[in-house]
Amino acid sequence: MDIKKEVLAVVDEVLSLGGRATGFELDTPLLGAVPELDSMAVVGLLNLLEERFGFIVEDDEIDGSTFATVGTLVGFVEGKLG
Repeated sequence: MDIKKEVLAVVDEVLSLGGRATGFELDTPLLGAVPELDSMAVVGLLNLLEERFGFIVEDDEIDGSTFATVGTLVGFVEGKLG
């Protein structure tokens, strides 16, 4: 499974980016750089990541740094799957 590709598909779907996320790289900034990523979108993103990858995210596991870049988000998902 290509984790980065799957995570970007979730980001694209939740934020309704119309395919824009497929061009994102690991160093692409997210939080504060993608206007569609607000607090409500973070909740939707976490919910879909949980559903897609089959894990549960506890409240104390995440903070703003999780969503800093594509790489930090991919790393978080990889850690949950690890």
